[in-house]
Amino acid sequence: MADAVVEFLLENLKQLLLYHVELLSGVKDQVESLHRELSLMKAFLKDSREKRSEYEYVRELVSQITIVAYEAEDIIDTFVVDAAAQKARSTMKRMIYAFDYSSKLRNVAKEIETIKVKVKEIYDKKLFGIESLHGREPSRKTPPQKKAPIVEEENVVGFNDEAQIVMDRLTKGSKELEIVSIVGMGGLGKTTLAKKVYTDPSIEFRFYNRAWIYVSQQYSRKEVFLGILDSLGLLSEQMYRMNDDRLAEELCGQLKSNRYLIVIDDVWTKEAWDDLKMAFPKTSYGSRILLTTRNTEVALHADPESPHHLQFLTDEKSWELLCKKVFRKGSCPSELEHLGWEIARRCYGLPLAIVVVSGLLVKREKTRDWWKKVADAVSLYVARDPKECMDILALSYKHLPDHLKVCFIYFGVFPEDFEIPVWKLLKLWVAEGLIQHLGQECLEYTAEEYLEDLVDRNLVLVAKKRANGRIKACRIHDMLRDLCVKMGAEERFLEVIKSSAENHSLSPIPSYHRRLCVHSHFLDFVSSKPYRPHVRSFMCFASEEVDLPREHTSFIQEAFRLVRVVDLRCISFSRFPNEIVQLVHLRYIAISGNFKVLPASISNLWNLQTLVVGTKSRELDIKVDIWKMSQFRHLYTSSLSCLCGPPAQTRKDNEDPFVRRNIQTISTVSPTCCTENILARTPGLRKLGIRGKLVTLVTTNGGSVMFDNLAKLDHLETLKLLNDTFPLHPSQCQIPSLPQWYKFPPNLKKLTLSDTFLDWQQICTLGMLPNLEVLKLKDYAFKGTHWEPLDGGFRLLRVLHIGRTDLVYWNASSHHFPRLQHVLLRHCEKLVGIPPSLGEVSSLQTVELYWPLPSAAASARLIQNQKVNNQLVQGIVNNSFKLFIYPPDL
Repeated sequence: MADAVVEFLLENLKQLLLYHVELLSGVKDQVESLHRELSLMKAFLKDSREKRSEYEYVRELVSQITIVAYEAEDIIDTFVVDAAAQKARSTMKRMIYAFDYSSKLRNVAKEIETIKVKVKEIYDKKLFGIESLHGREPSRKTPPQKKAPIVEEENVVGFNDEAQIVMDRLTKGSKELEIVSIVGMGGLGKTTLAKKVYTDPSIEFRFYNRAWIYVSQQYSRKEVFLGILDSLGLLSEQMYRMNDDRLAEELCGQLKSNRYLIVIDDVWTKEAWDDLKMAFPKTSYGSRILLTTRNTEVALHADPESPHHLQFLTDEKSWELLCKKVFRKGSCPSELEHLGWEIARRCYGLPLAIVVVSGLLVKREKTRDWWKKVADAVSLYVARDPKECMDILALSYKHLPDHLKVCFIYFGVFPEDFEIPVWKLLKLWVAEGLIQHLGQECLEYTAEEYLEDLVDRNLVLVAKKRANGRIKACRIHDMLRDLCVKMGAEERFLEVIKSSAENHSLSPIPSYHRRLCVHSHFLDFVSSKPYRPHVRSFMCFASEEVDLPREHTSFIQEAFRLVRVVDLRCISFSRFPNEIVQLVHLRYIAISGNFKVLPASISNLWNLQTLVVGTKSRELDIKVDIWKMSQFRHLYTSSLSCLCGPPAQTRKDNEDPFVRRNIQTISTVSPTCCTENILARTPGLRKLGIRGKLVTLVTTNGGSVMFDNLAKLDHLETLKLLNDTFPLHPSQCQIPSLPQWYKFPPNLKKLTLSDTFLDWQQICTLGMLPNLEVLKLKDYAFKGTHWEPLDGGFRLLRVLHIGRTDLVYWNASSHHFPRLQHVLLRHCEKLVGIPPSLGEVSSLQTVELYWPLPSAAASARLIQNQKVNNQLVQGIVNNSFKLFIYPPDL
């Protein structure tokens, strides 16, 4: 962790010296000298990586460097805050009170000199120490141990018999509602077994109404019910406003006349089950609840029938799982087979340990020495007691590359079983300085590669995938998260507060933890008047939205004046916290409330990269001048937003000073913002959301059409066009026609249209977009009864979503959609059928229908039969095609 601390501080100092040297007046020389000294420390840290686990002396030096770097960071960041405040006052004709600035400068200079002395002392010891290490015996510290996350659906081993037992319990027996429980220790594979059963074709066929919901030690009853309704495709905007009791009644009513299967994963207490069970009606259709828990008492409380106790894997199955994870479809070299059996055997049948150990083995060169080292470590620490698995996980952490260690520990900031949106995670990693530049590679792309690497190492689980196959949401196994929290606390990286009893804000001992995460009792925490001067990231993950009283609005600036990341999306502010603009180090802000204006003063946050604003107001006036903000990258708003443009360039012979190539996301803004003055200044834009009267985009105004400006966005991949014409109905202000295909962004991959009321004949324009992979036609994007695609279009289209429409006949052949993989039709209640030739598209994987006509459902089943028959002819045993129809035929 010291490597990351020093690396970030060096980058921070570099940015100050390059772009804000005026704030360092009087201490510039000291800062430059400190940069040189820390650069030497960086070299030492690099040289010492291999020795840290062996020599206590080196570990102590690394610990000292970490403390020094933290102290230096605090001094510099505090100085910059004070300097920025003084600069602001001087431009406001002097304030009421005087500020002894020169004295502050002298004190800071002295503190920096003190830090330099400490660095030099460490460096001198380092030179002596490394030379002396050859004569020292390494300290025999207990080797770290390792553990594994949930075994995923791929490469599942040893669960066939277990799965058949559970499926028999689900499909046979009484017609009354029954609760089937899977019980076992953490990491034994309860969730994996449940997922295997849940996705089995026979279960999918029997239970058309299926839902999966995660429950954990900290859960929200309301969120559980909303999650089930969402999984069933029944969620509406109105339901978000219901309380938990009303939601339980709504869910009960929806399930009452249907056969259903609900999986409730990771139930910890009897009280949790009692909290939820009222939502599940006791019907006579053969419905089932599948419950997973670590506690036999919970299972017996839910249903006195004998729960299914998951068994440990046999040695043979353990070895089989290890081979599948490490060698995929290959085989183990004979010289490693004995060691491999030993590694598998010493995992004692615990799938979690086997998968994580395999993650170690697959990433390193397969040599006898390395496998012997792993086998020895596993033999010392793997046991059936789940507490000891933490040591196994530590072994996995130890062998991560340095750049992944800090990213992995970062997962500790999120609560248990939290489904993490990848867009949010990547932006946070970048804002935290965890992602380093690799040539010209975009930081967010590098961050995504890091995440994929952690997934490959079986340390992070994929929760959802995007239509293009990339990860949309991820999660981390509870035991791995425990490791992250443990390692994060030891490294002063993060502190997690779960209850008001854990609030140590008044402790006389200074806390150097850089990240503070409040997972519950947020108002208790704020009321305690916290003061954390060392915190750089403050995040809250309350399970439900919390209204923040007006008297507490200023607490952030008072408690965390050096903060860089503020994520309070679940907290509703009664007014915009203007004090936030004094936090000059801010890089990431996520807040919500009833805001109508974002003040211009945010423009003074020169470090800001990401701004996420949720507002209950329908429109948001953005006064922020993002063109002054050289680091700005992403703007997300929940409402129709108006963005100010930069001053028009007066001279054509100079480079435009307002071009911002860093800006990648603008979502969502009014069509009136799509001027050349704005879009020409954002050539690196990758995602654009437009909401408002779209007719203004495509009609001539002063001889030009604003939509033409989009064609200049060479990097734009995602475009949303939402026709919001309130108070008029969208049909009264519809787009007359689509622009010609070559006026769209040339590299557009994903397009979403909503309420545009276009004629189906015009969809041929979209078919000509050369790189389009995902097309989402939300409610009434197109109108009319017939759609007949033209030849030669949609050559790369993989995903097609069609929302509410009056379409009746859809006539198409397989060559119209040669690469189509996923089709989703929602509320196409007049469509009589799906083109049967889609069954000839070899790439087609899923078809989902919500509220179709019986004839449309029947046509989908014909496609399913055709796909199954084609796969049988080709000798494919596992049916990869999935059909989902709601509501199903009982």
